[in-house]
Amino acid sequence: MTFKKSYRVGLAALVLGVSAATSAIAQAAEPTVNKGDNAWMLTATVLVLLMTIPGLALFYSGLVRPKNALSVLAHVFYTVCIVTLIWCIYGYSLAFTGGSPYIGGLSKLFLAGVTPDSKAATFSVGANISEYVYICFQMTFAAITPALIVGAFAERMKFAAVALFIPLWVTFIYFPIAHMVWYWAGPDAIDAAVKVLAAAKDDAAKRAAQEALDAVMADAGQVFLWGAIDFAGGTVVHINSGIAGLVGALMLGKRTGMGKELMPPHSLVMTMTGASLLWVGWFGFNAGSNLEATGGAPLAMINSFVATAAAAMSWMFAEWIFKGKPSLLGALSGCVAGLVAVTPASGFSGPMGAIVLGLIAGVVCLFFCSVVKNTFKYDDALDVFGVHCIGGIIGAMGTGLLVAPFLGGTGILDYTTGKIADYDMVTQIIAQSKAVLTTLVWSGVGSAILYKVVDILVGLRVTVDKEREGLDLPEHGERAYHM
Repeated sequence: MTFKKSYRVGLAALVLGVSAATSAIAQAAEPTVNKGDNAWMLTATVLVLLMTIPGLALFYSGLVRPKNALSVLAHVFYTVCIVTLIWCIYGYSLAFTGGSPYIGGLSKLFLAGVTPDSKAATFSVGANISEYVYICFQMTFAAITPALIVGAFAERMKFAAVALFIPLWVTFIYFPIAHMVWYWAGPDAIDAAVKVLAAAKDDAAKRAAQEALDAVMADAGQVFLWGAIDFAGGTVVHINSGIAGLVGALMLGKRTGMGKELMPPHSLVMTMTGASLLWVGWFGFNAGSNLEATGGAPLAMINSFVATAAAAMSWMFAEWIFKGKPSLLGALSGCVAGLVAVTPASGFSGPMGAIVLGLIAGVVCLFFCSVVKNTFKYDDALDVFGVHCIGGIIGAMGTGLLVAPFLGGTGILDYTTGKIADYDMVTQIIAQSKAVLTTLVWSGVGSAILYKVVDILVGLRVTVDKEREGLDLPEHGERAYHM
């Protein structure tokens, strides 16, 4: 998804000295808030919160043992609360204001300058939504991403370590990646700059106007400037959290008794409920990422239906073939893998392409969660890496292919011309690859450093005795169940 900041580019300053600028800007219509889009985005924002609490919390809690069920709920709920506060204090400013191609500035620290009348751009010129709605929508993305990570080190990490790691991670990992992938000047700023260029009469005016347009186009994150596309978070959310989860699982080591004791999910009913809420909430995640109640939203919706169903079926039938039984857990895991894979492609792919993407994601993610995991013997407790990182990579690379108009995709709009740009498969795949690699390196290396810092300050892991007792009572003084 291509997220957009408020329309605030100082065009008059950019084209100072260009006589045509004044009349062109004066004639341009002031962007207005579309009530229908605003209402849809209010709804989509609540749906994304539903994904996290209760959806993800229940999904994860059902997958662990009874003695750790409450601790996982606490980790997810804490993450949502702390990130919500951080986002409003400085996160939104760092992610979605200008500054550099790698991180935003502090011009909206403490949401400075944001009022009920403030506007944020959408995909259409002149059609804005309320900036508070946009802030809240982005806030739910920032909250769910680190919440995904906790599944990798479930049942063995101190709550104090989680409490310190999450704020550090969103600050140093999530905000820069979100800025690099999703930040750009927006269609209103580009359209106004193009109009100034078109109105310029003499060579000097044209040169100045072209420089102004170039400045607007350059006001974007580095990954966006490379031309990579990510509709709703394949890189920013899933690859980002998935690789951080793997690094955490490796640095903490295996759970006590891993490989010697059975560690089955304690409640697949709870996991089924959580997975279903994830699927429902994901429509806010994907269809909401269109930012408007226009054709892109129903496209993302149908893709989120079919890719998810295809992945659930491919995982379940593959497991049935190789293990002899079609498990509910397999179908649920495939469901999430399909949602992950279609996330970056949901607004760019056609429905048939989304089905193919889901079928591939289900089988490949199953392979990583079983064969690869067992071969390398790492303890990613709830398969955060195998589902989210691998599914995110499949989705990010698949998006580069499925956006092609000749494959039923939407193509990519060139806002300077108002037309779909020519599609070049090699160029797009290179851009997608750079986005994937940047996310893997930034999050992988950065997360390792942050885990080490947390380990030095408070320690990462509970004692063996506490781990055997379960984290619920020693860490929180309460139990999910009284037995």
